[in-house]
Amino acid sequence: MALVPGPWVHRQVGANGARFHVAELGEGPLVLLLHGFPEFWWCWRDQLVSLAAQGFRAVAVDLRGYGGSDKPPRGYDVPNLTRDVAGLVHALGEQSATIVGHDWGGYLGWALGALHPQVVHRLVVVSMPHPLAFTSAIRSGGTQLAASRYIAAFQLPWRPERMLVADDAAEVGAILRRWGGSGFPDAETEARYREHAQVPAVVHSALEYYRWSVRSQVRPDGARFARAMERPVAAPTLQLQGTADPCTLASTARGNGRYVAGPYALVELRGVGHFPHEERPDEVSGHIASWAR
Repeated sequence: MALVPGPWVHRQVGANGARFHVAELGEGPLVLLLHGFPEFWWCWRDQLVSLAAQGFRAVAVDLRGYGGSDKPPRGYDVPNLTRDVAGLVHALGEQSATIVGHDWGGYLGWALGALHPQVVHRLVVVSMPHPLAFTSAIRSGGTQLAASRYIAAFQLPWRPERMLVADDAAEVGAILRRWGGSGFPDAETEARYREHAQVPAVVHSALEYYRWSVRSQVRPDGARFARAMERPVAAPTLQLQGTADPCTLASTARGNGRYVAGPYALVELRGVGHFPHEERPDEVSGHIASWAR
């Protein structure tokens, strides 16, 4: 399932004590693409082709617990996940890379910029406010809290897993439609992600990201992470945000430049939902390529 054929090359890379599946295309400066929920590396298919054509080495990874990567029973805390990504950059033979992340991949991108700044040459974050801004907006009890109700539902044991895989993962298709913009997803896209969700352990692993993010709020590891995230990101940072995104709101993304010490830009994509890289792939690829240069 993870080895979708195309012009890219599939291979396994070891990092941080785990094995990760990557799809790679092109030669040049490294651009590492990190997916979000409920997707896997294939969400970057258009960017792999476009970035390679523009002189970059584009690598899309299945994050821990997803696709063709290892699915260990633990290790889904964000500090460890950033060690995965930092290790991947080095395992791919580079000291630093342009990091591009969507949704959870964007969350890891922000965290990587604070915890492992040496591996982040430039940063592009898609559909994800800075972790401190996101947490603050939820705690304020406003519209972001209402938009994030699904995170509370994901805290229950086992029931969310069963719901997500029931009826050939029909709920995954429903999530894509609820979160995406008009016309998203097409039939092939929905089928790919529904099939991926039914790979053993994928859904449970994916939900562990959300469970750590909530449960750590009252634990010392969460407090340490929050303090670490107060360090401003030094790398030049581009934030892409759809104005029609119903789960990570454009209002929460605004003002995130206060967490960046280097050059920063926010680009709002009018009428775009939670999946800009798939809803408007050419536009997003252009922004990534321009920023990576």
